[in-house]
Amino acid sequence: MSEASDFLNKENPFDKTSDWKFLYTTTGNHPGLSVYKCEDHEWQAIYPRPPQKELYSEAYYKGKSEYSYIDERETEKYQAYVWDARIKNIRKFISKGHFLDIGSSFGGFLKRAKEKGFTVQGVEISDYAAGYANENGVPTFHGTFLEAKFPDKSFDVITLIEVIEHLENPKLIFQEITRILKPGGLLVLQTANFEGWQAKEEKANYHYYMPGHVYYYSDSVLKEILTRLNYDRFISYFGVDFPLSAKLLKSRGSFKSILDYIKWIRIAFYHFQSKRKKNGFPLTSSYVLYAFRSR
Repeated sequence: MSEASDFLNKENPFDKTSDWKFLYTTTGNHPGLSVYKCEDHEWQAIYPRPPQKELYSEAYYKGKSEYSYIDERETEKYQAYVWDARIKNIRKFISKGHFLDIGSSFGGFLKRAKEKGFTVQGVEISDYAAGYANENGVPTFHGTFLEAKFPDKSFDVITLIEVIEHLENPKLIFQEITRILKPGGLLVLQTANFEGWQAKEEKANYHYYMPGHVYYYSDSVLKEILTRLNYDRFISYFGVDFPLSAKLLKSRGSFKSILDYIKWIRIAFYHFQSKRKKNGFPLTSSYVLYAFRSR
């Protein structure tokens, strides 16, 4: 076993020893990251990885660091189209209750969930973002998810929107999510599906390889992990779990002139491509999973 295998197996949620093989070094937007692939599953990891807590400074949230985040507060009016559409879809299954968003940033998504009747709670590793959320009425634990230690069976809905790939030690993460999710509760995961052709074909150049990402999942891997933890119903959305109209309206937040509406053609093309499959696998790697804990 390699040093990478020894380390990654300590965090392995499958409770078995897997052989992790070096796959390639990234060449895309963030070149130089070493990617390993599990020989037993469609599952990848970055190793070694940058110290995660150090990445999420104020500069990260203001777009002033090399690895940064778009400040949702600047375009909240437009972000809300997607937030509301997602909450509308969630409410088809869970219409009320206690709602946890892990990696909740400045709390915009939770603010909309609160307006729709949920009681809300956030978890955010950045003191800058968590402080803002708390000051603006969105209760947010500052720290890692594993440090929060919520009571058993606390939440009806738990969401991780492009967050699960950031979290170290998935063995403990998935166990903890399950411990605090009520029986019959809903877990929502948005991440890249590495069984999609987009990830397969772009390989080392795939844009989703980033310093803040530590594990890369697939539809089958996530379902296997969660089935072991007594989730008994799954809905896979290849693409996103809301209509194209919400995505188009959100995009207007970055428009500078009327000519930017041409981007809607590309956005619509990608949206419809995400619904198509080749040899049983989706053409794109955009993906959302709804998983229901057994009652």
